[in-house]
Amino acid sequence: MAECDLADLDAFAAVARQRSFRGAALLRGASASGLSEAVRRLEARLGVRLLNRTTRSVTPTEAGARLLERLSPALGEVAAALEGVNRHRDSIAGTLRLNVPIVVARLIMPPIVSGFLKAHPGVALEVIAEDNFIDVLAAGFDAGVRYDERLEKDMIAVPIGPRVQRYVTAAAPAYLAAHGRPSHPKDLLGHACIRHRFASGVMAHWEFERDGESVRINPSGPLIASSPELEISAAAAGLGMIASFEGFLAPAIGSGALEEVLEDWSPRFSGPFLYYASRRHMPPPLRAFIDYIKQHAAKETP
Repeated sequence: MAECDLADLDAFAAVARQRSFRGAALLRGASASGLSEAVRRLEARLGVRLLNRTTRSVTPTEAGARLLERLSPALGEVAAALEGVNRHRDSIAGTLRLNVPIVVARLIMPPIVSGFLKAHPGVALEVIAEDNFIDVLAAGFDAGVRYDERLEKDMIAVPIGPRVQRYVTAAAPAYLAAHGRPSHPKDLLGHACIRHRFASGVMAHWEFERDGESVRINPSGPLIASSPELEISAAAAGLGMIASFEGFLAPAIGSGALEEVLEDWSPRFSGPFLYYASRRHMPPPLRAFIDYIKQHAAKETP
């Protein structure tokens, strides 16, 4: 069975319908010589003449007429399929899958997600929140959110959310009244401290910085948990000191359930980044999301 190029078949159909190489060329924005060469190629592969050519006319042979009759619906289906792809490419619709740290999902994503989905109702957004560091592309995600120390070197990074964040230490007023207020991070080694363990099993050290001096400690205490809510509740109940993202502790501090300590030692760090692979044909939902967070950041900039 002869294998024929789709473009050659399309060229034959155009000439056969117009009964003219020149007419088909004008209609398609192509050259008559190019169409003639395509038809010759097709006839050579099939081993049969498809068009009778004279100086005055071009008419399909019997074989050509039969081929055109069967070919026209198929070419129509191909054209419709390609048009569907073009519409998908140009429209902002489809599914966008993001992998983000839990803290980003809770503190940064809610206003971004609601605003983005209202602006782009044709997009379905799937956000998986986890603290394990995975290969987001291999796992089927379109993009991920990470802090700069965890960014892959071959990825494109776009800022998302606040550009500066803060880690704070706090305790309940009753705890501080009973055990005193620390004046230096090393004082925490003598206090009960509530620790956070990530899903990976890592329990991060507590880090502090002031005037170029850095202090890193590994305190102990009555509770180790993987739930910020549980940890904050325990601290508010007076079970010990807690250190976490300022955004997590802000409501409890604002209500008076917790009091911040060691304010001068609270480290500041760069906010997170959306990162994705460099690729020429970016899915429209991802492109729209990148554009949205850039606009969102511009509105927040003083």
